[in-house]
Amino acid sequence: MTPEAKNDASTPHDYHDPHEDPHANDAAPYAGGDPYADYRAGDFPFTDLVDLADRRLGAGVIAANDEFFAQRENLLVRERAVFDPERFGHKGKIMDGWETRRRRGADADHPFPAADDHDWAIVRLGAPGVVRGIVVDTAHFRGNYPQRISVQATSIDGAPSPERLLADDVRWDELVPPTPVRGHAANGFTVTSGRRRTHLRLRLHPDGGVARLRVHGEVVPDPGWLELLGTIDLLSVLNGGVYEDASDRFYSSPTQIILPGTSRKMDDGWENRRRRVRDTNDWVRFRLAAQGLVRAVEIDTAYLKGNAAGWFALHGRDGASGEWTELIPRTRLQPDTPHRFILPTPAVVTHVRLDAFPDGGVARMRLHGSLTEAGAAQLRSRYASGTA
Repeated sequence: MTPEAKNDASTPHDYHDPHEDPHANDAAPYAGGDPYADYRAGDFPFTDLVDLADRRLGAGVIAANDEFFAQRENLLVRERAVFDPERFGHKGKIMDGWETRRRRGADADHPFPAADDHDWAIVRLGAPGVVRGIVVDTAHFRGNYPQRISVQATSIDGAPSPERLLADDVRWDELVPPTPVRGHAANGFTVTSGRRRTHLRLRLHPDGGVARLRVHGEVVPDPGWLELLGTIDLLSVLNGGVYEDASDRFYSSPTQIILPGTSRKMDDGWENRRRRVRDTNDWVRFRLAAQGLVRAVEIDTAYLKGNAAGWFALHGRDGASGEWTELIPRTRLQPDTPHRFILPTPAVVTHVRLDAFPDGGVARMRLHGSLTEAGAAQLRSRYASGTA
């Protein structure tokens, strides 16, 4: 395994030794009842970071060499994979994932595929950035998951076609080398490469099925585009905003507060558990992509009707060790309502902290403003180097 990636799942068996059981990573056949009862989940620290392959950011699976049994687009569905034991189609069992046909060898004397045979799917990241971790989820693929997977990445701005991405002059770097995975399990890989990526290629060795793909990391926006726009949402994940920490993540990730678009349901924001300790409150801290000048703020409590925060306050600071300054004092929030606030004096900040009193949820938060000269210079340097 290269230094680029580390498998964070329980160590699967390797298959180089012919005496090893080639089915050691299989899950047991489905025996009825809850299909997730024997699912092998994983706890991966990088999953607090935004999913760069989130469809809500504009990600897509733009090509695959084979999708005979199940469509490639299923890889990026937000909800966990569904299993219906009675659902069959004309091509066989209908699976909620991407599944290729069984590869065969060259002839009757060589029935198995060659060592380098593989299937592939190309994913356009919704927000280009630095990949910190990947989850290859094989839920419900118990005996038909890939023997190994690998993940490659490239960086081509704009909207390149599949043909362009497959051209001989495109450089694909290996983020995860060919590595055994487990069936009906979450297989996690920590990635150490710090380069900005726009597209990934998931490869199945030699074939099989994968239910879901998640690509967690940090957005690296194009500073030229942000400067051209002028006033932007300085906190949006699409523009490089990052969730850093929170007092509570019980029901949903605080990263959702800074996703684009409006919340679609109650769990499409940040909701914490009920706070029982008096004189305390919940909070979330974010880092802007770079230093910015904030002029207006939006707080939206959409779909949070009985569990929105009662009051909120917003503080900002300039620099990781700067003093916190009040931007908006403690203010009443209405449930299921968008709120707009104009700052009396524009604030130069790199970080903000949202306080919820005493607890409760927030669906979205926007910080409207522009990059400072120092912030724009920082982004230009980061973008030009292609590294985090």
